[in-house]
Amino acid sequence: MQGENFINSEREIKVSFGYQCNSPRGIPCSAANGREIWSGSEMPRTGSFSCLSGAALSANATLANTNICNGVIGGEILPSLDSPKSFRRVPSSPSLPRLDILSSSLQSSISNLSCSSPSPVDSPETDSFLLKPMSAPSRTDSFLNAMEVQMAGGAAGEDRVQAVCSEENGWLFCAIYDGFNGRDAADFLAGTLYETIIFYFTLLDRESKQNVPTGNGCFEYFHDDSLVGNKAKPTSRIDGKNYASAESLMKKTADCKMEVSSDSFRHGVLDSLQRALSQAENDFLYMVEQEMEDRPDLVSIGSCVLVVFLHGNVMYTLNLGDSRAVLATYDDANDMGRTEKLKAIQLTDIHTVDNEVERTRLLHEHPDDSMPVVAGKVKGKLKVTRAFGVGYLKKKKMNDAVMGIIRVHNLISPPYISTEPSLNVHTISRSDHFVIIGSDGLFDFFSNDEAVKLVLSYISSNPYGDPAKFLLEQLVIKAAHSAGFSKEELMNIPAGRRRKYHDDVTVMVIILGTNHRTSKASTCV
Repeated sequence: MQGENFINSEREIKVSFGYQCNSPRGIPCSAANGREIWSGSEMPRTGSFSCLSGAALSANATLANTNICNGVIGGEILPSLDSPKSFRRVPSSPSLPRLDILSSSLQSSISNLSCSSPSPVDSPETDSFLLKPMSAPSRTDSFLNAMEVQMAGGAAGEDRVQAVCSEENGWLFCAIYDGFNGRDAADFLAGTLYETIIFYFTLLDRESKQNVPTGNGCFEYFHDDSLVGNKAKPTSRIDGKNYASAESLMKKTADCKMEVSSDSFRHGVLDSLQRALSQAENDFLYMVEQEMEDRPDLVSIGSCVLVVFLHGNVMYTLNLGDSRAVLATYDDANDMGRTEKLKAIQLTDIHTVDNEVERTRLLHEHPDDSMPVVAGKVKGKLKVTRAFGVGYLKKKKMNDAVMGIIRVHNLISPPYISTEPSLNVHTISRSDHFVIIGSDGLFDFFSNDEAVKLVLSYISSNPYGDPAKFLLEQLVIKAAHSAGFSKEELMNIPAGRRRKYHDDVTVMVIILGTNHRTSKASTCV
């Protein structure tokens, strides 16, 4: 197939990781590179995914160092998390050691972090996470029930990708952090957000058993599309302000075990995801305030966020910005013998000024500012309307720290960039085939339908292949053709200059179902 071997040369792939398992009981065998990577007890599989394929291609020239948090993120945490060659076993310690490292290293310089004054983007219910003791609750007591996990991840330009899997317990965590103006925000997310989410998941179990509220429960909306592809129930979105909060749904006795499939549990998971993101945002912006005198560029650095979490047969998504999760599902309304048709269902919203809903919201929230959108960008600076970081569009103090063309000279009513995520929950059905998770660079070249058709055509003829890498190969071919180059000529253009022709692109493809399992991922720079 065209482009099949294009990104297979050692010159193009700098890091790659993957594993493959063929056992119907979920017993791991050998990695794609021939190395054994997982050995566990024989437990029936409880998840609803069978394959994971990931790939990332850089276009931006980015310094691969992060000095934020006194260098702990780049110097200690990320090296312990990144696994560029294969999925590897990581202990799931109840003490959350990586955030203990971060916390202890910052005690001297930010000992009053938990008492830092709230900002307009701070959540009043959110305490500082970094300085909380990480020794409790135990992760093995939570619904994830994992003593150890398989983890892979890497960076491509300003993007970061992470995948964490516990096959024996039937859950998968995937995240794409699409950074901009630098990689510090994406690196911070890669170094802290997964652990922060796990911490709030463990609190979810403990608090539900103790009948303790789990937080404000005010996520923007809850999207239940559990019957996508079935005519019985249409897709719906419900405004969080009119929907029952997580607290009201979790009034259970201490000895009552919460059912994984219950609405209260799903709302608790969504609430935990949002709380973790809010915590990470508060911590990141506080770090930026401490370091912006030496590094004023930090105030302009941000990241889009896309998290997909599969637990059993339920898939949760959280997103800020313009990355997408697209579900490929069969339309089973095939009466009169018609062949089933695979269709693309976008599970995430696009938070840009091009989205009329977002543009209207932005204008409504800033009635005293006649120009919140300038030249198709928020305050003339940013196309996305929701993002992690980018403090100078959220706080006047941070905007005042920069000079020249970066500074916004009429920051009338900050914050202009929201950190309220879009949240989604979907119950996986037999009609669902796979999910494509991608940064916006993928969709610069392919529509949702085109991406789904490409993946389907590839996996139909290459059931053990790497559909994410194939998508990148096709993207490079299309980008080269648009620029009047051959694909080899395009890839010979150095990173930085190549950004003129395509963005950093990160893709993961999750094949749904439990009959066969292979897992591959790669990062190309």
